[in-house]
Amino acid sequence: MTDHLHTIKAAVIGGRHGEIKGLVQQALDAGLDPAAIINDALIAAMDVVGKDFGDGKIFVPEMLVSAVTMKAGLDVVKPCLTGGESQSRGTVIMATVKGDLHDIGKNLVSMMLEGAGFKVMDLGTDLSVDKLIDQVKTIQPDILGLSALLTTTMPEMQNVIGALKAQGLRDKVKVLVGGAPVDRVFAEKIGADGYGANAAEAVELARRLTGAKA
Repeated sequence: MTDHLHTIKAAVIGGRHGEIKGLVQQALDAGLDPAAIINDALIAAMDVVGKDFGDGKIFVPEMLVSAVTMKAGLDVVKPCLTGGESQSRGTVIMATVKGDLHDIGKNLVSMMLEGAGFKVMDLGTDLSVDKLIDQVKTIQPDILGLSALLTTTMPEMQNVIGALKAQGLRDKVKVLVGGAPVDRVFAEKIGADGYGANAAEAVELARRLTGAKA
């Protein structure tokens, strides 16, 4: 059984997305616990990928391929989970703010978070403040992740945080911000709970904010 898990883990780390669905299906056919496949192979693999990225051993393209591979494996095993087996480490809303249509970074963070065991609701790009507030009220996430690639759209992050305060929601959700022009100083200035310089850092921050174990 552990051979299947090791093979799946290695395939994700190596970004072998053409093989992953078949490998996961073989593991399921062999009777492996779906939760074990997720926790001990898919999530464990992305932990290695995140660490390798942080250590400078791999770069964004490799991390993205591994994340896509992990997600493909996750899509195979998820329907086999029973309600009790699906234990989320927290719920995260991800969105690119109003006026910004860039989504590559957000998509990578979303996949990395899902690979780390979080339930991710990716709302897409160009999200207005009102739409985001409505979704926070409806979904009640643990974390709201906001992305911006344009300096002109960065103020929208502050507008969202201001609206959360006005609606009495600010203390109910952690706000995580990121994107090429965003930095830690800006995040602190607008009152965000944290800033992720890259996808791996965003996952570690999400874990700290929710108290989830690596």
